Amino acid sequence: MLSNLRNIIQNLRPRATDEDTLAKEGHREFVGGFWEELGHLQFDFLVKQGLKPNHVFLDIACGSLRVGRLLIPYLEPGNYLGIDKHAEVIEAGKANEIDAEVLKSRHPEFVVSDSFAFDKFSKRPDFCIAQSLFTHLRKEDIELCFRKLSDFVKPGCRFFATFDETPIPIPQIASSHSVRAFFYTRRAIEAFGTRSGWAPRYIGNWNHPRNQMMVEYTKL
Repeated sequence: MLSNLRNIIQNLRPRATDEDTLAKEGHREFVGGFWEELGHLQFDFLVKQGLKPNHVFLDIACGSLRVGRLLIPYLEPGNYLGIDKHAEVIEAGKANEIDAEVLKSRHPEFVVSDSFAFDKFSKRPDFCIAQSLFTHLRKEDIELCFRKLSDFVKPGCRFFATFDETPIPIPQIASSHSVRAFFYTRRAIEAFGTRSGWAPRYIGNWNHPRNQMMVEYTKL
């Protein structure tokens, strides 16, 4: 209970703007650090789950391409889709983390949106991931993500998402923010998908360095 109360208080404290944080910390730290560890952890996990080069992949909150830099050369041309609300973060990743020739030959697609405008992409994904996105969103915004994604993808699409797990519900007072932490019970995180036409499968521990749990959703 004490740790839960501490999380609530922490989320109410004033935060620096995203622009200030990016300028101060750089594009790798802006997305949470653990650059090499989390990039390779995601890539290896997705390949083990069956991601092939011919699959279309959607990276939700792709940021500065922590995993995108590995997926773009792995996937066939045009099969990487990245969406984020920060255009400057995407551009920093493209400029600093991927060879220009790879970008030219693979031509990944990017959408800048703070409202999950998935319909702006030219392809529909077979696989999606939202790594450390739901950890920063209150429930209304998670529900919006699911509704928009459900309208966009085809049946059978597999969506992997990480979350910070708590054994009991924690009251939400603050708004969504890229450096605020939100915790959810397993029951709640599964219900987000169920209500929007997804079949959830709790994976749990997947060796995330900050102990975020993983859940898979399959579009019905």
